[in-house]
Amino acid sequence: MSGQAVRLLQGYLWLPRELEWEPEVELPPVVELNEANASLLLDEIDPPFAFFDDGTPSASQRFYQLTAVVLTERDPRQLHGWVAELEEKLKPMLEATPPGVGWLLFEDLRAL
Repeated sequence: MSGQAVRLLQGYLWLPRELEWEPEVELPPVVELNEANASLLLDEIDPPFAFFDDGTPSASQRFYQLTAVVLTERDPRQLHGWVAELEEKLKPMLEATPPGVGWLLFEDLRAL
């Protein structure tokens, strides 16, 4: 399929350093949507902030930037339905992660 890469979701996933869980292995690289396939990109990053709201140092966690991207010829502003569908499919996967895993995702409809 030709077209442009469009970001649907952007956010973070974090887990305690001692937790032996690998999101790159446990989360699928592609999520099938009704009209497209969304690629999930995970990049380990330095914590984007020093402390969590409860005072826990973020250095005690492994952080990943999570980005969901599709290839499409559609205008990114028309893809809110795809974001909702992707969130619906990701939610049970993220809720099934081990205790201590956290995430924060935002809609981010921008061409890359």
